[in-house]
Amino acid sequence: MELTPVVPFEPVSAVQIPHGEQWIAQVKWDGVRVLTYYDGHSVRLYNRRQHERTVQFPEFVEIRRFCTASSIILDGEIIAFRRGKPSFYEVMKRDGIRQPEKVGHVRKAIPLVYMIFDVLYFNGEWIIGRTLEERQEILNRCIVPQEDVQLVENFREAEILFDVIKAQGLEGIVCKDISSRYTIKGKDGRWRKLKNYRDLVAVIGGATYRGNIINAVLLGLYDRDGQLWYIGHAGTGKLTRAEWRDLTERIKPLVSGECPFVNKPARVKNVTWVKPELTAKIRYIEWTEGHTLRQPSIQAFVEIPPAQCIFEQS
Repeated sequence: MELTPVVPFEPVSAVQIPHGEQWIAQVKWDGVRVLTYYDGHSVRLYNRRQHERTVQFPEFVEIRRFCTASSIILDGEIIAFRRGKPSFYEVMKRDGIRQPEKVGHVRKAIPLVYMIFDVLYFNGEWIIGRTLEERQEILNRCIVPQEDVQLVENFREAEILFDVIKAQGLEGIVCKDISSRYTIKGKDGRWRKLKNYRDLVAVIGGATYRGNIINAVLLGLYDRDGQLWYIGHAGTGKLTRAEWRDLTERIKPLVSGECPFVNKPARVKNVTWVKPELTAKIRYIEWTEGHTLRQPSIQAFVEIPPAQCIFEQS
């Protein structure tokens, strides 16, 4: 039987840890969501958007070395490490390969780990109607952990786990109802993700517009020499339409013909440069290797002097 790729069950975003005997917590590994399909003859890997990734991650095609099932669909996260921590940007170097002849070299340079947390199909039978607890029992029976293949661990003390995640600078946790069934294309509160966000205050040095209203701002921080460095675009967050309109009016007298950043942003098409006088509180996940913020979002505009927006605060 050929197994057709499906859209996996997704957690909803949450800000509070749920309580109750039915809840377990897991580390939210920062990588690429990958489902492995083994029909008893061939193995194929697909990401959550149903794009095939068999070529990019060939080490996990050798399924018999870590799985005893006669057929199976596994759900998990493929991760890569840099300096001992999961690195989204390292794994994306593997995920972005489009030429098969390059895989061998990059495979050696960027080893991966498959963190398995669920199973949808087992030995010729769909098991999405079973509870998460039952599905995990099946995983424990059929998966033989290897150095590069691991089962995601459950924790009962979610608060303690989240504190450890924050201390280690990891992405976050996922809380799951142990009695939950797996819903294909589903996304609801039976699975809840809590991300380890960080905050800083940045200077606004540019803006882009949709129509006559600003829809994103270019952010910067000062170094010890007083130079302003570009650290990213932010066009999402807690701002209302009225606040975006208000920002548009506040920026008008600050419009400048010169880029205020010492490092020119990669995307400058249709950017309006402004004098760096306005500041905003920014929430983000982490710093990238390119020294920009990952997933920055505006939380509020603040009355903090631009000179105080320095790298040391982050």
